[in-house]
Amino acid sequence: MKDREIKEKAGQDIVVLLGEWVKRKKRLKIYRYSLCVMIFACCLALFVFHYGQLYQQIPSVIRLRGGAEQSLDLGLPMSAEVVAVSEQGESNIPKESITIDLARPVTIKTGSLDAYQMKVKLFGFFPMKQVNIQIIEDQELVPVGVPIGIYVKTHGILVVGMGEFTGMDGVTYSPSQYILKSGDYILALNGEEVSDKDDFMEKIHNSNGKELVLTVERDAQSMDLKVIPRKNENGEYKIGVWIRDNAQGVGTMTFIDADGNFGALGHGINDVDTSTLMSTDEGTLYQTEIISIKKGESGDPGEMTGMIIYSPDRILGTITDNSIQGIFGTCNQKALELSSQPPLPIALKQEIKNGPAQILCSVDGESKYYDVEITSLHLNNDNVNRGIELRVTDPRLLEITGGIVQGMSGAPIVQDGKFVGAVTHVLVNSPEKGYGIFIENMIEH
Repeated sequence: MKDREIKEKAGQDIVVLLGEWVKRKKRLKIYRYSLCVMIFACCLALFVFHYGQLYQQIPSVIRLRGGAEQSLDLGLPMSAEVVAVSEQGESNIPKESITIDLARPVTIKTGSLDAYQMKVKLFGFFPMKQVNIQIIEDQELVPVGVPIGIYVKTHGILVVGMGEFTGMDGVTYSPSQYILKSGDYILALNGEEVSDKDDFMEKIHNSNGKELVLTVERDAQSMDLKVIPRKNENGEYKIGVWIRDNAQGVGTMTFIDADGNFGALGHGINDVDTSTLMSTDEGTLYQTEIISIKKGESGDPGEMTGMIIYSPDRILGTITDNSIQGIFGTCNQKALELSSQPPLPIALKQEIKNGPAQILCSVDGESKYYDVEITSLHLNNDNVNRGIELRVTDPRLLEITGGIVQGMSGAPIVQDGKFVGAVTHVLVNSPEKGYGIFIENMIEH
């Protein structure tokens, strides 16, 4: 009897051991599978990260001088197929295509071709990016670097935000809520064009509470919207909207070209409340003097305060365009006399290098060059205003401003006797550091 019990117990133990062994084997298999998945996921993540880094290093647009032989050295571990889009002149690129190694310097001779396309591939077969190669005329620009006063009129009436008010009956009203949006431009009221804020408000006051039809431009689309004014507690008709019809400020003139056209700021004029690029109809450039400078500190950007006198004898020119690359327009004779600097040839972005450079600005009543260091270059075209990273090294400028301050936007950047770009932004936590735009992006406009 005891032998039988012993045998049964031994059999049970064997079954338990076999069960545990099977479970352990299954767990081990799961662990191995999970480990393989994790390794694969890590490898995939590293590949995607590396792919993204390489992608960001590839310019979306490369510009070359027409009719010139020049070197292209991107230093990227990939190949590219260059195709001529249209043929109108002599070049060393055949009509069909050529394959080049982007890891090595390549000499390209351009003719009078309008454009090329470059298809970049990783490992010679994995598509990465299509790059447009544009042929531009070589030119010289006069660096200016003097402060300017800016006044622009909006295209219509800019809607800044919605508001509410108390009516004569004690009820709170907001007639424009869910009808108008911040960033809208009101172009007409009941079919009549409006461009002046005071005139627009007067028309609402005289509406007698009748329904109004507002012609609005939103995201480049025109539409008609209806709103009914309400009386406030003072008996005045309102539609509950904050509006703006102009903007003013101080910046720096960047360049004047051979035709008397100017470029300034290196970035567009954005509305302070909506942070959107303002749509403008017209504008005027004024001569201004810097009356005070607030030195920049970590976490507190500095600022140049200028005095703008809006009189005809102070006008420097007309602003015709407000774009993400800056403001542009035509100069008068007074503006042409602002800079005593000689014209400089432009440098394309692939010709710029990390290292010493200078910026031209006026912080003590006279336009002077100050030493900076270009610390990084971003050749891709995704953030047009931050292609150049720089750091102020000149002790004179650091003593006066602490680095880059508001109002210095547009200050020309020069390297090795060539015009390379313009200052656009300051790093708030490191005022001695900032960003700039490539000059080729400004003249593209």
